[in-house]
Amino acid sequence: MIEQKYSFGVGSRLVHLARDSARYDGLVNLPVQRGSSVLFPSCAALKDAGKHWDSVPSYGRHGTTPTFALEEALTVLHGGHKAVLCGSGVGAIATALLALLGQGDHLLMTDSVYSPTRSFCDGLLRQYGVETSYFDPTNLAALADAFRPNTKVVYVESPGSLTLEMTDIPAVAALTRSRGARLLADNTWGTPIGCTPLRLGADGVIESLTKYVGGHADLLMGVVVGTAETYPRFKKTAALTGQYAAPDEVYLALRGLRTLELRLSRSAASALHLAQFLEQHPAIERVLYPPLPSHPHHAVWKRDFTAAAGVFSIEFKKEYTAAQAHAFIDGLKLFGIGYSWGGFESLAVPVELAGVRSVMPMPAGPLVRFSVGLEAVQDLQKDLAMGLASL
Repeated sequence: MIEQKYSFGVGSRLVHLARDSARYDGLVNLPVQRGSSVLFPSCAALKDAGKHWDSVPSYGRHGTTPTFALEEALTVLHGGHKAVLCGSGVGAIATALLALLGQGDHLLMTDSVYSPTRSFCDGLLRQYGVETSYFDPTNLAALADAFRPNTKVVYVESPGSLTLEMTDIPAVAALTRSRGARLLADNTWGTPIGCTPLRLGADGVIESLTKYVGGHADLLMGVVVGTAETYPRFKKTAALTGQYAAPDEVYLALRGLRTLELRLSRSAASALHLAQFLEQHPAIERVLYPPLPSHPHHAVWKRDFTAAAGVFSIEFKKEYTAAQAHAFIDGLKLFGIGYSWGGFESLAVPVELAGVRSVMPMPAGPLVRFSVGLEAVQDLQKDLAMGLASL
């Protein structure tokens, strides 16, 4: 088993996984391999490669040696059967859902899901005859009542996008299994070193490698890691829809993987410090960050996670307006204003929940989401303090 080959700690595994320097003249990093055509010495060799197209180079779109190396590394880290790289995080989400759903099926989707996932469900999946119902991920009794005879997939994201509710993945997995459905989990916040939903009972895990694995705000990529049962469906769907991870992106993701633990721990430590600072400010109603003991689902996070991300949100008190929250963000010097997260740079964006929540209660005050980067935490705290003082 490949898992036994890499029985070291996570830091050591991140450094040594899926490397073969002897094969490349002693080079530490796998080289970039660009190409569409692959040549074979004989028809028999071509035919044999075609039988193993998901692990042996046979045509550029199906992957090269670095592609398979990155898939192997992510498979080992997640404890899965095999992984499928996609051109973006949204590509991975679409691949996983299309692989397990068909016309007439019913999907149960967490209400706190990443908004492009909601758009995909309400748009393309509806067009293809799949009905989506949304559920509160903190209310398992309501989720149990929402199952139908044609429910085929339950989809969770823990913590939830923007508002960071935790889902009890083992409990949802047991419920889903008892109803004959499959569980998909978006684990982008958790990363493969913070949480492994496959080990908690999920049938497939999705991550946007654009975020923490890439880590430098310069690549787009996603991954779906499956079990022995679900992987063939994921891989076939990715191939049929032309999902492809570009060679330069694969190289960057492999490079980012080596420093993931260091970057994530620095980001999370700074985020916890800033979250605790913001919790004490009189303008802040609450800080939405699972590692905080004050978070209502802190115990679930502590049980299921071994690391945290540097992404959290704050809710201003209800007497503050969205315009004031925007002015606060505009006045920050070290926090850039932009989407995505997980890079070396700190970001802040206003959160608008109208249209992206349909079941869960809406907060009373305006929300701001932060992604804490690698800047000195003392400087970030000063920046936030000055922004809050301007209110």
